[in-house]
Parts: sequence; C-alpha cells; structure tokens
Amino acid sequence: MPPSGNGGRSRGGKVRVKTAKRRSAQSTRWLERQLNDPYVAAAKAHGYRSRAAFKLKELDEQFGLLNGVERVVDLGAAPGGWCQVVKQKKPKARVVGMDLLAIEPMAGVDFFQKDITDEDSEALILATLGGPADLVMSDMAANTVGHKQTDHLRTMGLIEVALDMATRLLRPGGNFLAKVLAGGGDGQLTAALRREFTSVKHVKPPASRKGSSEWYVVATGFKGGAAGGSTQD
Repeated sequence: MPPSGNGGRSRGGKVRVKTAKRRSAQSTRWLERQLNDPYVAAAKAHGYRSRAAFKLKELDEQFGLLNGVERVVDLGAAPGGWCQVVKQKKPKARVVGMDLLAIEPMAGVDFFQKDITDEDSEALILATLGGPADLVMSDMAANTVGHKQTDHLRTMGLIEVALDMATRLLRPGGNFLAKVLAGGGDGQLTAALRREFTSVKHVKPPASRKGSSEWYVVATGFKGGAAGGSTQD
C-alpha cells in the first residue's frame, strides 16, 4: 500500500494525458503513469526527491538495513531520495553518494559527480567516509537501448561493478543492497553474492511498480576483511 496522508488521491479515476504533437506515445504513457502513481504524489507530499525513497523505507522496515549505520555509500545516488531516507533515520551518519548525474546539495551528504568505474572513485569514497562502510547501496540501472537482452546485460554489469566495490568498502558484517532485474539476475551473480555474504535475498518492495522487471537483492553479513583490503582468494 502507498503511504497515506496528503499524498493520497481524494477522488477515483485515472488522469489521462492527450498526446501532443511534439510528445511521443512513449512519453505520453510515462507522463500518464507518473500522474496516476500514488507513490509519486506521496514523494512530493513528504518532500522526497523521488518515489524510490519509499522502496528504501520499505526494505529497511523489512530488513533493518539502517539500524546502527554510521557510514553509508549510495552508488547511483541521483536525485538523492535514498540519501534523504538515510539522513532522516540516521541524522549523524556519514553518507557518500556518487553518480554521473548532478544532484542538488543535501546537508550531511558528500556527493561526487563522477563515474564509479574511475580509478580514483573507490579511494575517494573510502577517504571521505573516514572508515569502512556499514551499508553500500546501489539503485543503478543502465540507460536502455530498447533491446531487452542488451539492456539486461548492461544493468547486470553495473551490479557486478557495485558488488566488486562493496567488497572493498564494507566492514565485516556490513550489508549490500542493489537493484537487479527479473528476480535477481543470473546464477553467477547469485553465487558471487553468497560467497561474500551470509544471507542473500531477492525482494520486490511494494513501491516497485508491478509491471517493472526490477527487484532488489539484500545481502547481509559481509564475510570479508576490513575496507581497503582484498577479498580475492
């Protein structure tokens, strides 16, 4: 169920958008979906930068991901909804975000507009955190090209990069949260997660659109050493 309050609708029925001359049918469908999405309305009512904030809130309620966190990394942080949720629950937590896109400044969040695959990205995050992370989050997805298999492989590649970085940023016992596709991706990724974490679960939070192929992997209990080291055998 979407959050209640000022974000809810006061009357039934859906908003229909007429196709404008300069607007494609795809853009029209997206706009219509946005206007009829209760989570979009709720995000505006609660001051969140995106509806994705409710996904993290729901996952935190289920798994306690933000309990006791002091250092959090948000990969693919724009526009900042997840950072908002972390700071709301843990105002004193050190939060470092990174994304190719810019975001509006946020109190208590150190944000870097750069590619996470840059050679200096990992060291920059670790230095800014001031210690190993308790939680590494990734809501990244590759820009789609319209070919289902290609889009899937590109996004799964980003997840693998995020996981690789997480294994060098997390403290022992730390947690990893990432968006995946179609129920969790291929067996190789799941196997890699299980090698690194004591528990791996795939979840579709209520705020995730039913028609979307996105799921989230929640990996808890990192088995590796301190951040900055290597978990390679």
